[in-house]
Amino acid sequence: MNHEQLLETESHWLTRIGKAFLTERVVMHGKDLHHELDHLEWLHLYLYCILGKDPGENVAKMLNSYWVGTSYPDPSIWPNHVAALAGSVRTTPSLGLMAGLSISEASIYGRRPEVRALDFFYRAGKWCDEGGMLADFVDHEKSLGRILYGYGRPLATTDERIAFTLDKAKEYGFSEGRYLKMAFSVYEHLNTTYGYSMNVAAVHAALAADMGFSCEEYQLILTPCFVAGMAPCFRDTKSRREGSFFPIRCESIVYHGREKRDWEG
Repeated sequence: MNHEQLLETESHWLTRIGKAFLTERVVMHGKDLHHELDHLEWLHLYLYCILGKDPGENVAKMLNSYWVGTSYPDPSIWPNHVAALAGSVRTTPSLGLMAGLSISEASIYGRRPEVRALDFFYRAGKWCDEGGMLADFVDHEKSLGRILYGYGRPLATTDERIAFTLDKAKEYGFSEGRYLKMAFSVYEHLNTTYGYSMNVAAVHAALAADMGFSCEEYQLILTPCFVAGMAPCFRDTKSRREGSFFPIRCESIVYHGREKRDWEG
């Protein structure tokens, strides 16, 4: 990019996404926010904002079940732990919740594994379309040392969210999708061959593939997903003694460094 191209957008930005015409109207993807989109619930509107089109009521309801099913008010869960710590040290709700959300994009849980699970199913579908066997694709992925996201679960061998999600998938008409069936075929192979369990990330990603989301769309959709579980954790610690959330005494710290710090000196 040269300076002339930068000057083109110095004070002028062409976009079809939308515009706030203050004192007059607000346009979002060609529709009036206050008069044409006012009937949508917030999550449905959020999907419309990301996709640039209305995905339909059943898609919105299906994704709403993702949010409901993962809203755990447990301060020992990683993002909630951060939000609870934020409340304990008396920061603001916005900073506390954003800090929690920032670590929900981890390597072993949350956004990144979910997106990689979706990518896995799309690549598996392409492999099968080209005449390959699904089990061979799974074994090939393992042979490359890749983590099979959605299979296995830290701290637990089963996932209570799966039955809940499958009930919702049946209710909203997504229980017979190609990728959802593929997710369970992968599970059967991994469980039989390697003893792997299944977690809800595989079910969620498979349903997302059946609904046709790209990996980026899926990541944007799920980014705020844990926030409902974080809010009560923040409020709980905020209502208690400052700094009282899971304090750790010095002798409880396991240290393997070269020198021990002289705390008394």
